[in-house]
Amino acid sequence: MDYGKFKYENAQKAREARRNQVNTVIKEIKLRPRIDPHDYNTKKGHVVRFLGDGDKVKVSVMFRRGREQGLAQLGFRLLQQMADEVDELGHVESAPRLDGRDMIMVLAPNKKKTAVRAERAAKKTATATAARAEAEEASAPVAATTASAPAATAAVAEPAEKTA
Repeated sequence: MDYGKFKYENAQKAREARRNQVNTVIKEIKLRPRIDPHDYNTKKGHVVRFLGDGDKVKVSVMFRRGREQGLAQLGFRLLQQMADEVDELGHVESAPRLDGRDMIMVLAPNKKKTAVRAERAAKKTATATAARAEAEEASAPVAATTASAPAATAAVAEPAEKTA
């Protein structure tokens, strides 16, 4: 075997491996202990989207003011509520713990990122196939009417010639 061919094939294998690898991404959502319900639902929507995409999510409750330091139980309940509400999409990888002035919890998706990508690709091809089939159906009746149109004009033209 040629050494140059060997090096080329190894380079191709390495490039293919790099293309197929999945980088783990950790997205972060920051909350405050006294968050409004609407703001909480917005943040929860972001967490749902991130977990649906196959990314890990680091949820932090920030205790910045001195009086908020005493609200650690409120922050814990907030994180537990978040974990319970997104239970069908992800699980708690790291339980809530106090880290300096922040309480941190990490959520991991139930589906791997590769499975999410494969599912999206399958959905995309199915949609494209359906769109192509629909376009073919839409163009078929148009072709039938155009094919019959010259015959109809010929039939109309014939009687006009006979009368003249």
